[in-house]
Amino acid sequence: MPDLPDFLLEPARRVEVIHRTDVLVVGSGPGGLAAALVAARAGARVCLVERFGCFGGNITTVGVEGFAWYRREATVEAGGIGWEFEQRAKAAGAAVPESQSLSYELDSEGFKLVADRLVEEAGLHAMLHRSFVAPVMEGDRIAGIIVESKAGREAILARVVIDATGDADIAHRAGAVTQKTPTEAMQAASVMFHLAGVDKAAFLAEVAADPQTYKDWSTGEWTVQTDGKEDDMFSPFLKKPFAQAIKAGVIPPHLNTIAGTWGALHDTGELTYMNLVHLAGVDGTDPDSMTRGEIEGRKQAMLAIEALRRFMPGCSGARLRNFGMTIGIRDTRKIDAVYNLTEADVRGQARFDDSIGIYPEFIDGYGVLVIPSTGRYMHIPYRAMLPKGVQGLLVTGRAIGGDRIAHAATRNMACCAVAGQGAGVAAALAVRAGAELAAVDIGAVQAELIRQGVRIH
Repeated sequence: MPDLPDFLLEPARRVEVIHRTDVLVVGSGPGGLAAALVAARAGARVCLVERFGCFGGNITTVGVEGFAWYRREATVEAGGIGWEFEQRAKAAGAAVPESQSLSYELDSEGFKLVADRLVEEAGLHAMLHRSFVAPVMEGDRIAGIIVESKAGREAILARVVIDATGDADIAHRAGAVTQKTPTEAMQAASVMFHLAGVDKAAFLAEVAADPQTYKDWSTGEWTVQTDGKEDDMFSPFLKKPFAQAIKAGVIPPHLNTIAGTWGALHDTGELTYMNLVHLAGVDGTDPDSMTRGEIEGRKQAMLAIEALRRFMPGCSGARLRNFGMTIGIRDTRKIDAVYNLTEADVRGQARFDDSIGIYPEFIDGYGVLVIPSTGRYMHIPYRAMLPKGVQGLLVTGRAIGGDRIAHAATRNMACCAVAGQGAGVAAALAVRAGAELAAVDIGAVQAELIRQGVRIH
């Protein structure tokens, strides 16, 4: 057999345009789902493209059910679509009180149905099971995308595209300026899982007898910097069973990062939102890296379950209920935006004339934890979603512009929903006015957001 070349040249091919729309949203996580729904409510024709078989992103495919676990009595929030997600889930019986806050934990399976209903009610043109492949460009303007699926290669054209992929995939391939955290410095990835067979009374009695706080997060391999007020707040944190398991030889000594939080314990014995596996060095833009992370994460999860069975009261009969559909990624690419948020912004209650929503002073990442229990909040500027170098494109979700500590705030799902709602309204109004995204009437955007129930100041 002759040696094969190091690369191949694909022949030119005919790609059918299967759909045309006003606003095309790619990715249906909290940011993308929010953007698509509100753009439709603002009068635009909207197409929502998603690579998995359900909407919801981190909530549903990863199993991150703690949508607003930061919420305390004094927390000040934007309301809007994120609040609606919680209320709709609660009304559908797909939410329960969250263990460490005044929020509701969204059931990852039930929210699939909630999202389906929201999409249908909004009249979105939904396209599941299609993966983004390449942008369709007209000079420096994006005119749509090419997707791949079981149906082959297809094109979708739009007047405005919203990149809600989480990794700025569209912006990056369209030629926008992006920045990617070095792999060794990325926030750890997680493989989420849920348990069944837990004795609720025995488990909660142990939690009450030995309550953990946020200062207990600074153990072993982690050092967490708070601003002091968090140190004595209750946290559903589990560390001791895994330390005992290492001592007993159940968990290898080098896996001392197995520890973390649980979300809710149901009367049925389900212990959900198990955030115990933290994998350093997993690059969410590298499929080989993600493959290794998925396999290693499931392996570590089973070690964690065995440790809980042996060393945590109430867990002797615990068993795996399910894994999330995919690994949870916190940190990859971000755009270099017209305005990039800074650590000073998120710590200093930044105020912006182009605010599209507020977000409480909640920072979680890079060894920093600040819980918004004092009423402090910042504005999210529209300009943080405008990428440099590409026209007709907004980027929302965790890939908006900002430095590392800003990212530790804006990556959180509720903030992604705030940004997504702003992006969806701006896109719809830009289409209606025939305006460039950078020149959209921000006053009109803010007025529509207020009409939709968003606090912007």
